[in-house]
Amino acid sequence: MLRSLYSGISGMKNFQTKLDVIANNISNVNTAGYKKSRVTFKDIVSQQLAGASASTADRGSVNGQQVGLGGTIGSIDIIHTNSAPSTTGRQLDMTITGDGYFRVGTGDETYYTRSGNFYLSDEGDLVTVDGLFVLTADDQRINIPADAQSFSIATDGTVTYVDQNNVNQPAGQISLATFSNTAGLTKAGDNLYRDSLSSGNPQVVTPGEGSSGKLQTSALEMSNVDLSEEFSEMIISQRGFQANAKIITTSDEILQELVNLKR
Repeated sequence: MLRSLYSGISGMKNFQTKLDVIANNISNVNTAGYKKSRVTFKDIVSQQLAGASASTADRGSVNGQQVGLGGTIGSIDIIHTNSAPSTTGRQLDMTITGDGYFRVGTGDETYYTRSGNFYLSDEGDLVTVDGLFVLTADDQRINIPADAQSFSIATDGTVTYVDQNNVNQPAGQISLATFSNTAGLTKAGDNLYRDSLSSGNPQVVTPGEGSSGKLQTSALEMSNVDLSEEFSEMIISQRGFQANAKIITTSDEILQELVNLKR
């Protein structure tokens, strides 16, 4: 009887976690470059009631008997599928057509992001919305002087500007990073990721190299959250939560009947 209570409790906890993940996905449906998460479950080790036996001369084999003890969270995965770009018409908005990630940082630590809404700082450095510098392959900043007449960003990440003498000058080349296991990246908040032991070391490349993809300016990658899918999963999670709650109430009613037998 107590096994059913604990199984119901574990199920409620699992579906509550799944609802938390779904709520976070929905809240970021309009976040540029956001990658949705999903929850998978696995069963907890089962209690052995009777062991299996092999066949003998006068009797066949007998299967073992086990009772499950509920479920637990198997994984919370980040789904790194690419989503369609949205045209913005803004020159400093960029999207990546492949599997690469922008490299940004402060000098002490490097982060990775798919969100390409960049800006120019007061010193002309290319930065994220939080002021992190967009890095070249050798971890240098990309700087466009304030007196530049215009600038352009090529599909290979090369940034050039026209100086006061109408001469094209290099400002740097945006670098990208690819990973052997993108699902192993760790979310750091603010649309940023960190590499981990699971993701493997970043492979620093230039846009267009390997599977990294080229850059497309004046566009932003949309969130890969599918609202119809999330709402369907929400209904399933809600019903799962209710079913596990029913297990607890039913087990409680049976326990109450057992207590009443003494009266």
